[in-house]
Amino acid sequence: QVQLVESGGGSVQAGGSLRLSCAATVGISSINIMGWYRQAPGKQRESVATVTSDGTVTYIDSVKGRFAISRDMAKNTVDLQMNSLKPEDTAVYYCNALLVRYTVDSYWGQGTQVTVSS
Repeated sequence: QVQLVESGGGSVQAGGSLRLSCAATVGISSINIMGWYRQAPGKQRESVATVTSDGTVTYIDSVKGRFAISRDMAKNTVDLQMNSLKPEDTAVYYCNALLVRYTVDSYWGQGTQVTVSS
């Protein structure tokens, strides 16, 4: 069982920055993929950025060059640094952990609101 706790959301004006943090209750080195997802009102949840256990990072096209995902193995945290924020980045952001063992298990945090005003 993995528990994820997000922090760092809030409100910011367009062009500003926020840093989200996700703390896991297990060593993140044992988690196959960790990622940040977001869901805007009336839209489907989408993957924003993911990092695999070997450090491979992927981003959705709309955040490339603006967002950066990083891991702190000592703290068991995965952060999302968000720069040059746009109103369209407004959403609830969720941390996810995907464990692939004999089964595939997906764990979600409670979500944190990010609001970007123009």
